[in-house]
Amino acid sequence: MNKIIKKKRLNDTVTLMEIEAPWIAKKAQPGQFVILRVHEHGERIPLTIADYNPQAGTVTIIFQIVGATTEQLNHLEENDSLHDFVGPLGVPSKLDGLKKVAVIGGGVGCAIAYPIAKKLHENGVVVHSIVGFRNKDLIILEDEFKKVSHLYSVATDDGSYGTKGLVTHVLEDLLKRGEQYDEVFAIGPLIMMKFVSLLTKTYQIKTTVSMNPIMIDGTGMCGCCRLSVGGVTKFACVDGPDFDGHQVDFDTAIERSKMYQSFERRKREETCRLFHQEDN
Repeated sequence: MNKIIKKKRLNDTVTLMEIEAPWIAKKAQPGQFVILRVHEHGERIPLTIADYNPQAGTVTIIFQIVGATTEQLNHLEENDSLHDFVGPLGVPSKLDGLKKVAVIGGGVGCAIAYPIAKKLHENGVVVHSIVGFRNKDLIILEDEFKKVSHLYSVATDDGSYGTKGLVTHVLEDLLKRGEQYDEVFAIGPLIMMKFVSLLTKTYQIKTTVSMNPIMIDGTGMCGCCRLSVGGVTKFACVDGPDFDGHQVDFDTAIERSKMYQSFERRKREETCRLFHQEDN
C-alpha cells in the first residue's frame, strides 16, 4: 500500500498527487512510468513519473480524469492509499551529450515533458520549452517550466494566453529565426507529436516522442502497447516509451488509441453516478 502524501488540483480535469514510494523514488529517471491499481479489483493503468524526490521518498504523478480508474483515483484524498504502485518501468530518456534542446509539451503531456526539461537544465543544457493548451484555464506547471527553461513559450488554441495557435507554429517561428537544436523532445497528444515530427524532419532535427498506448502488464507480455517504429514492431513498456518521432507510424497509433474511447466514457459515467449515490 502506498500513501498519498499530497493532492493538488491543477485544473478542472487534471490532478497532481505525491505518493509515498521510497524504493521507486531512489531509482526513478525522467521518461519512466509506474503502473498502479486504486483498489484490489481495480484496473491496472500506466502513469508517467512527473517528478521524484529520493530524499523524501516520494513520486509525483499527474493524471487527467478520462475514464473510470482516473475518476476513482481522483476521489482518493491525502492519507488514503493506493493498492498497488509498481515501478520505475520503461527505459529512461537519453539526455546525455546535448547542449541545446526544445522540449515541447501538449496538454497533460506537459507532466511528462517537465521532468525531461528539469533534468536537462540540471545538466547545464540550454532548454527552450514550448507548451500548448486549448485555453488559459487548462495551463499546468507554468512556474515549474519557467524555472528550468532559458525560453518559455505558451500557445493556446483560442489565443486566451500566449501565442494563438499550435506548438508547431511557435517551433517553426523559432527555427525560421535561426534557432538550432541538437534534439527536440515532444510529448502530448498523438496528433501533436505527429506534426512536430513532420516539421522537424524537414529541418533534419533529431526528435524523440513519448508514446503512451494501451498497456496492461508493463512487461511486454500482453502486446497491447505495440507500435510500428521504422516498420518494426516495438513495445512501449519495455522498448520505450521514448521513440524516434521520424520513425513512428502515428496513423496506426492514432487509430488504435480510439478503440476504447466510448467504453471509457461509459465506465466513467457509471463511476460518477456511483460516487454521487454514495455521497447522497
